[in-house]
Amino acid sequence: MTAPQHAPQVAAYLGADRLRLSPASLETLSVVAYRQPVTRAEVEAIRGVNCDQTFYTLASRRLIEERGRKETPGRPILYGTTWEFLECFGLQSLDDLPRALSPEGALVLEGAETARASDPG
Repeated sequence: MTAPQHAPQVAAYLGADRLRLSPASLETLSVVAYRQPVTRAEVEAIRGVNCDQTFYTLASRRLIEERGRKETPGRPILYGTTWEFLECFGLQSLDDLPRALSPEGALVLEGAETARASDPG
């Protein structure tokens, strides 16, 4: 627990300013968090824009890290979130991430689209 009068100094020491992220960085980080492990090209396909600088920023703030290489031609780097990501957002694990909602506000479940597509009725 920190005395209120010392909060700014403690926040500066702990690097609390790391949480200040642009909307583009937050969007990229959320794609990585929900889809990990994911390649930069996959994130760019989802967002529709180049993410080079955003990936650099997130990696330099230790919110994402390399998780290996995808077994496809070119062997692109796979990215995932870090322990610092969980700590910064107050999560115990990735299971604590909020459930994703569709643009219509419905809860998106893994495999729900394929289940509906294969349902003849």
